[in-house]
Amino acid sequence: MAVWSVVGSFLARRGYWQPFSMHLSAEGADAARERAFSRIGGCHGIGRRWVRITTVSEETA
Repeated sequence: MAVWSVVGSFLARRGYWQPFSMHLSAEGADAARERAFSRIGGCHGIGRRWVRITTVSEETA
C-alpha cells in the first residue's frame, strides 16, 4: 500500500473550520479519502458533509 497525504478542514464549531493534514496508508486516492472521512468523523463525531478535503496526493519515498 502507498502512503497518501490528505489535506483539508472540518467544522470544529460554529463558523470555524479547523485545518488538518494527515498521512494515511491506502491502496488508492479514493480509499485514502474514505479513511480520512472515517478518522475525522470518528474522532470528532461529525458527519461527512462537515469535512472538506482539498487535496489528496501520494507521498514519494
